[in-house]
Amino acid sequence: MPPVRSLNTNSLGVASNREPTTLLSPSDYDADAVSIRSDQDTDSEDDERLARARNSRELRAHDRLVLMEEEELGQLVTETRKKKERERRGSGLPLPIPNPLNLFARRLSDASRSRSASPYSASAGEQSSVSAGEHSSAKEKRSRRKSRRKAKRDRLLADAQHGEDGELMYEMEEGAMKDGSDTGESSDRDDSDEVDRKTLLHMAAVKANRRRTCCRWALVYVLIAVAFVILVLLAWKLSVQKRTSRHAQTMVSNGTALFAPTTILISLDGFRADFVDRGLTPRLHAFIKEGISPRYMLPSFPSVTFPNHYTIATGLYPESHGVVGNTFWDPTLQEEFYYTDPKRSMDPKWWLGEPFWVTAQKQRLKTAIHMWPGSEAHVLNTEPTYMDRYNGKEKLSKKVDRLFHFLDMPDSDRPQIIAAYVPNVDAVGHSFGPNSTEIRGTIQKVDEMLDSIFKGLEERHLTGIVNVVVVSDHGMATTDISRLVQLEDLVDINKIEHTDGWPLVGLRPKNPDDLSDIHKQLVEKTKSNPNLDVYLRDVDMPERYHFSKNERIAPLWIVPKAGWALVKMEEMNLKEAQAKGAVYQPRGLHGYDHEHPLMRAIFVARGPAFPHQPNSEVEVFQNINVYNMLCDSVGVNPAPNNGTLRLPLKPIGLHSDEPANVVEISSPVAASSTSAKPQPESTKSLLVNPVTTGSPSPTVKTETVTKTLEKTVGVDQPTPQPSDKPSDQDGGENAGGGDKSTLDKVADKVTNFWDWFTGKVSNWWDKVSNSGDNSDEPPEPPNQEVHSTSPQLD
Repeated sequence: MPPVRSLNTNSLGVASNREPTTLLSPSDYDADAVSIRSDQDTDSEDDERLARARNSRELRAHDRLVLMEEEELGQLVTETRKKKERERRGSGLPLPIPNPLNLFARRLSDASRSRSASPYSASAGEQSSVSAGEHSSAKEKRSRRKSRRKAKRDRLLADAQHGEDGELMYEMEEGAMKDGSDTGESSDRDDSDEVDRKTLLHMAAVKANRRRTCCRWALVYVLIAVAFVILVLLAWKLSVQKRTSRHAQTMVSNGTALFAPTTILISLDGFRADFVDRGLTPRLHAFIKEGISPRYMLPSFPSVTFPNHYTIATGLYPESHGVVGNTFWDPTLQEEFYYTDPKRSMDPKWWLGEPFWVTAQKQRLKTAIHMWPGSEAHVLNTEPTYMDRYNGKEKLSKKVDRLFHFLDMPDSDRPQIIAAYVPNVDAVGHSFGPNSTEIRGTIQKVDEMLDSIFKGLEERHLTGIVNVVVVSDHGMATTDISRLVQLEDLVDINKIEHTDGWPLVGLRPKNPDDLSDIHKQLVEKTKSNPNLDVYLRDVDMPERYHFSKNERIAPLWIVPKAGWALVKMEEMNLKEAQAKGAVYQPRGLHGYDHEHPLMRAIFVARGPAFPHQPNSEVEVFQNINVYNMLCDSVGVNPAPNNGTLRLPLKPIGLHSDEPANVVEISSPVAASSTSAKPQPESTKSLLVNPVTTGSPSPTVKTETVTKTLEKTVGVDQPTPQPSDKPSDQDGGENAGGGDKSTLDKVADKVTNFWDWFTGKVSNWWDKVSNSGDNSDEPPEPPNQEVHSTSPQLD
């Protein structure tokens, strides 16, 4: 590339053909030596002019002109280079080495090269004509630029003569250059201060955004750190709890395996408290002498299966856990709970509270639940470790095998709570009544099942390691067609939308405004029948029932006395049935006042969690307390509940060996499973007296008791239990419950043998009378004309 010819510029920045000056020229080493005027030839004239105009304003104007000249010179050099490059491309000369720092110029040259290589590129003649046109337009632009610069130079020099009082000071005070100011056209705005203000605001906003961004990220990092710390602490706490839950419990060896605290809970549905006194349960009788128990345990109201089993499981009254009956209507859900419909009743929305298997599972204990009512409902989305669905036809021997299957598991798989449900006594009691021959045989079979369980524990050396708790949910009362009341005779059924429960009945009027009138009508029509009580849920429901604080409880209730029931016309025409002498089915019922003697249940416990003297007696309590005891027996913390008792229990003494105080009452009807009609003759029966054992037996006339317990259903006369030891002159065992004498021990062994022998003989006689039926399944009712109002009983 040929060297570019240097250009000389005059004071206006216009190129001239003068030869380049030497380095000794003042204009080459001093920028201020550039002449202000283009027509002067000597330095003296320039010096005179500089001496006259060298104030701050003129200096500023001069500096501006120098900058403008340099910019123009640079622009001219750039344009000249571009022009020569275009000429070389057109002439085919080699291109100069591109400047590696000028990336934009490289891209332009590449694009130009690609255009020149294209077959459609312009011809050389066309390129030369275009170059000539561009050269002429550049000359015109330079000419116009010269004229503008000359005019501005004249104006600046004229204004500079006024010194520092002129426009420059104004512009400095305003902080901006006006249009045509001496600092050049680049400062041609009057709003420079506004621009500066906006710039400053923008910078402040940027800084604020940066600070906010930093704060946000800092907050995110802090939250992440806190979450990490929480997770670490939670994991540490869980690990500690896991260690304490497994290692804080005492592990006991039976010789082959280590056992953590373990409890077996067995529920005998429908096993009335006085069934123990019938001489049919030697194993249960011995269990009472080995453990601790009250005379009886009170169920909760209403005394039916599902509410009471869930009360045992949660420690809550039915009004609290929500299962207020075997059947009921929920006005919020607009659905009916019916216990025989698993698809409907096993929805967790019905089951409130926290059952013991959920409590144990939450605290990392394994549980095994065998057919317990409510265990299939997925309560709180928590399942037992092992769960067996209900099977009413399962034999008792299979239940025993299932329990030991759980106990024989390896240490890591073995459950610590095993709960089993036994429905046999309840089923037979409904079909044949609590005083029938059939129920006697069933009671004996259940006792044999318990005997197999205790023998299995002895064989495994677990008698002193595993806790065993035997309970029942309610008792049973004999009913008869003579103790039925037609519901339509008491209330206009057309005004009732839903009826809940049975044998007690809850009424929900279609129109809530009719509630008061229906209640008055019921009170009036039941005045002549003292066996029916009428209650308004929110007005006069007995407080001891704990049966009012739930919307699932109907607003109006008819509660019959024990043995009585209400029937609808669609179920039975009572007058026609009584005229025909029909036999009412079921023969046994429950669900009455939970404090009635015929509704009493049992509770017996034995094991390391019950370190009491054998045969200990505790005060009578309600079944809401079983949940706490069960949790305490395996070392878990119970959920909030209505129970008040905790382990260890406080005995009040030992069970007396004397027969329980009883009062004879006349039973109006003695139901029998072998007769088609009720027997008219009156029979004597015994009713356990709630008077504390050991107090003098009160002398009560039969008429007084009959008035107090109006037409109460009687029970069979129990076989008197032989005394466990002969009476002595000292009045029996000492107050401290000391060790028995040798004679007492011998008497105990003789008594146990006698109980075992009489039980075997009675069992053999029952088998013979039942034609050799060895099945554990409830026997079928005899073939006779019966009327039943219950499609399926619990």
